[in-house]
Amino acid sequence: MPTFKLDDQDIPFEPGDTVLRAAHRAGVDVPHYCWHPGLSVAANCRMCLVELLPPPGRGALMLDVLRWDPALGEYVKERKPKLVPGCQQPVAEGMEVRSATSEHVTKARSAVQELLLLNHPVDCPICDQAGECRLQDYWLEHQAKSKRMRDEPVHKPKAVRFGPTIVYDAERCIICTRCVRFSAEVAKDPVLSVRERGNLNEIVVAPGRELDHGYTLMTEYVCPVGALTAVDFRFKARVWFLRSAAAVCQGCATGCNAWLDYDPRSHTVFRHRPRENAAVNRWWMCDEGMLDYRRVHEGRVLEAYVDGQPSELDPAVLEAAKRLRGVAPERMGVVLSAQCSNEDNFAMVELARRWIGTGNLYLAGRAGGAADGVLRHEDRNPNAAGARAVASTLDPRAPAELAADIESGKVTHVLALGAELGDPALAGCLETAEQLIALAAWQGPLVGAAGVVLPIASWAESEGTFVNAAGLAQRSEKAIGIQGDAHPAWRVVAAVGRGLGHAMNWRRLADVRRAMDNEAGAIVADAPALEAR
Repeated sequence: MPTFKLDDQDIPFEPGDTVLRAAHRAGVDVPHYCWHPGLSVAANCRMCLVELLPPPGRGALMLDVLRWDPALGEYVKERKPKLVPGCQQPVAEGMEVRSATSEHVTKARSAVQELLLLNHPVDCPICDQAGECRLQDYWLEHQAKSKRMRDEPVHKPKAVRFGPTIVYDAERCIICTRCVRFSAEVAKDPVLSVRERGNLNEIVVAPGRELDHGYTLMTEYVCPVGALTAVDFRFKARVWFLRSAAAVCQGCATGCNAWLDYDPRSHTVFRHRPRENAAVNRWWMCDEGMLDYRRVHEGRVLEAYVDGQPSELDPAVLEAAKRLRGVAPERMGVVLSAQCSNEDNFAMVELARRWIGTGNLYLAGRAGGAADGVLRHEDRNPNAAGARAVASTLDPRAPAELAADIESGKVTHVLALGAELGDPALAGCLETAEQLIALAAWQGPLVGAAGVVLPIASWAESEGTFVNAAGLAQRSEKAIGIQGDAHPAWRVVAAVGRGLGHAMNWRRLADVRRAMDNEAGAIVADAPALEAR
């Protein structure tokens, strides 16, 4: 691969690369605001200015400038090389570039940083971007001196409602136009634009419109400063108190890679953010996925129920086993969940196939929705492919067939993983089953009809593997401690199995994965999750 030199370091590059893109891929930091690897080049912040060394035998392009001489008390003439934006400058074999080692670049970046902060409000203590703000980071790294301007700063609109999810503060905005370009290029809805010139610039919404496309929260996420804030996260937490787990979005079958941000002191999840994966979601997530973290705490099943009455977990497990004991295998239906991990579904398959001896497997999950051609998949479940893979040759059937089998009397007893049936119209058939046992993390039709309900952990409370619509197996890490009386579903399934007299002696997740390797190893050959930070 060809290389160029950046501060005397050899940087490999691909055809069409710019200085900044090649450096970014190599893990070398060139400061920037407006550039983003997934967006077109704007080159308007000028923070990424670099110096190109001329080829041997040729002089550099020089500019005449004025420099303030404090000793003389006046401006003096000086010459300096013309700097170029690193985000826009193509690279070539043998090119030499100066960034951090150039005196001229250092001065230019300090001047750019000072210009951006001339009219910027000093409201870091109340800004939601504090702790993640590039203005803060770059001030310390490239300026680190007090503001010289003593004039009244330019005042602009504050707390402007762009739409149902986003609030805009024009005084904090540096007009990097990332949000404008994202809406036009990724969300395919050019609803944002820039008006006025110079220090009167501000971002505006198209007349008669709101920022309401399916990726509005990404416009806030790509903002490098505190100009755009999400209504959902606004004033809720300080980022330095949060920790992150590498998760898989549960919103649909795309399986976007995400960071699940939580407060370890209270075991509260506060937000979902995209985690870069070029093979799945690149740098993006949709609004539905970014807000899906709320389900970690909303609508949960946190204790066991027997005939509608709260119960301790162990007695409820024994009661579930009692109600299933002695049932003819051909009368037993086992429902897998497209919402649960491979490990959880595998536990259900093992109980059904190896111990109970039934082949009546069904697959249920959340109802589908419309695909948008960007990220959102019509299947609103994260693991339908994985559930089918662990079922192997048993080929789980649709919820409509479960309803038909119950109504015909073919299936009289049901052991179900998950709460959703997919089609709400099928919920009535569940009442005709002699017995329904539900292992669920959330409320839903299966929980409402169950005689015994056993609480299980959500994806945020347990580690698991999920297979997306493209067939890629991905591991999702545990973030917070388990809430209420819930346990990982595979553990609850094993407890029910032991209550039925079967030797399901899994004690750790590793035990389940070893069993999966023996039965269907390909489905757990996943790409390793990134380290949580």
